Amino acid sequence: MKLNLRQIEVFRAIMLSGSISGASKLLYVSQPAVSRLIAYTEQRLGLQLFERIKGRLYPTPEARRLFEEVSVLYQNVQRVNEVAENLALNREGQIRIACSPNIGQSLIPLAVARFTRLFPEVRVVLHTHIPHVMLQALLTQQVELGVTYMPIPHPSLAMQPLYENRIVAALPQHHRLAGREQISGGDLQGERFIGYGSEIPFAQLVHRIFGNEENQPVPRVEVQQAHVACAMVQAGVGVALVDELTIRGPSWSNVVAIPVAPMVHAPIHAFNLALQPMSRLAQEFVRVLKTLD
Repeated sequence: MKLNLRQIEVFRAIMLSGSISGASKLLYVSQPAVSRLIAYTEQRLGLQLFERIKGRLYPTPEARRLFEEVSVLYQNVQRVNEVAENLALNREGQIRIACSPNIGQSLIPLAVARFTRLFPEVRVVLHTHIPHVMLQALLTQQVELGVTYMPIPHPSLAMQPLYENRIVAALPQHHRLAGREQISGGDLQGERFIGYGSEIPFAQLVHRIFGNEENQPVPRVEVQQAHVACAMVQAGVGVALVDELTIRGPSWSNVVAIPVAPMVHAPIHAFNLALQPMSRLAQEFVRVLKTLD
């Protein structure tokens, strides 16, 4: 390579200042050092860049043409510096997130609202996935961050705890148990129960609340997601067990939430690839999530 970055820098400084002395001041180096380097540059190029006429330094036509390209180069360098500064200050970029459908109606809108106020120039792309689909989205890097209840940790994923997320009973407002401070699985025996398919991870937690197999209720209605169960309760279909974050989501009119004993949690975690550092934006989004507790 005939020109390195230092040679280009010295050449540009002479073109901007119009003299060796001016270039030395711009670069904070001695005049002899500038003279030696520009002479070496001309030798490497086989090209005269400057002529001294009556004590003044004048660029040759070849130097002026070269300076056009150098100016473009410095504009690109400046753009790189601007991008680096914006990344450092989180002023631009994009973050791709996945969450479960119920969290997408409760926790995530609050987090996105706060995040976009902090970083108004950042684009947020949100996907709602059930856990096994979210797992694939994370592993294939379709998303950088996942927020959900995922009962079986994956060896390729790192996770950060966000919320304990206790399971509660969702009851119609005027239900006979609505005034209780706490209810048990036994209190719900005989009720029109809204349950979950056995393949749904949340169903395994509900199973623990009722204990033995003979105590498990037979669902009158079976759904796939907790926010759908809340909507069923709101419509007067029956009672359901849901998680706290879901019940704190949209305004469920005429629905009350009662703590359930024994206490069971559906903990919410943030997931990302274990062997790939999270971007600064993803780290900031997790920080925002933690402030919402």
